Amino acid sequence: MSPSLAVWKFASCDGCQLTLLDCEDELLTLADQVQIATFAEASSSMIGGPYDVSLVEGSITTPHDERRIREIRDQSKVLVTIGACATAGGVQALRNFADVDEFASVVYARPDYIDTLATSTPAAAHVKVDYQVQGCPIDRGQLLDTLAALLIGRKPRLPAKTVCTECKMRGVTCVLVADGTPCLGPVTHAGCGALCPSHRRGCYGCFGPAATPQIGTLIPLLRRDGMSDGDVDRVFSTFNVAKFAAERGKQ
Repeated sequence: MSPSLAVWKFASCDGCQLTLLDCEDELLTLADQVQIATFAEASSSMIGGPYDVSLVEGSITTPHDERRIREIRDQSKVLVTIGACATAGGVQALRNFADVDEFASVVYARPDYIDTLATSTPAAAHVKVDYQVQGCPIDRGQLLDTLAALLIGRKPRLPAKTVCTECKMRGVTCVLVADGTPCLGPVTHAGCGALCPSHRRGCYGCFGPAATPQIGTLIPLLRRDGMSDGDVDRVFSTFNVAKFAAERGKQ
């Protein structure tokens, strides 16, 4: 029988699932090679587990999410988290640094109906994750390579280099050095192909902190170009805010 693939959504914008749908021709080829058991973004059809591969998008934000991610882990031979929400808690992890009850009281007319956790966390905080495909959204090439690798039984090639390395490989002039533009490329995981710097914009850290990010070295460079402490905090407080905060706490 063909290996089974399940795609699951938690707290997210669905952008990473749409990246899979945007593969179009490659997705048709994939559909011939696997049994797509569950993928609510693409079909209402659902086939029960166990599953050979599960792709998980989104962060864990409710008690129900906690229970469901454990059930999915139990039913999945290989579990792959995709995107910043699933790998780092997403931009919604800004709640981790404030009072979630206060947020709920401002947003909802009846906050007593809201059953939520005080934090937004990645799946790996709750269950064992086999592979992580980072990004906001993920890169379609990385996703396809990961799925192809799992189908033929090899380890996916997920780059460990930084966006800075991708800039050098593409011959992109460093916007931090040449233009004084705030850029997180030196401390951000590769995968986007240096998309923003190639258009003379600083990296926003969409792919999260690199394996050994030298954030303590980068921050003085940001301040040198006129950023205040508040500005520095904000530049790290986006898609991977929780992971960047954890790395800054180590340095």
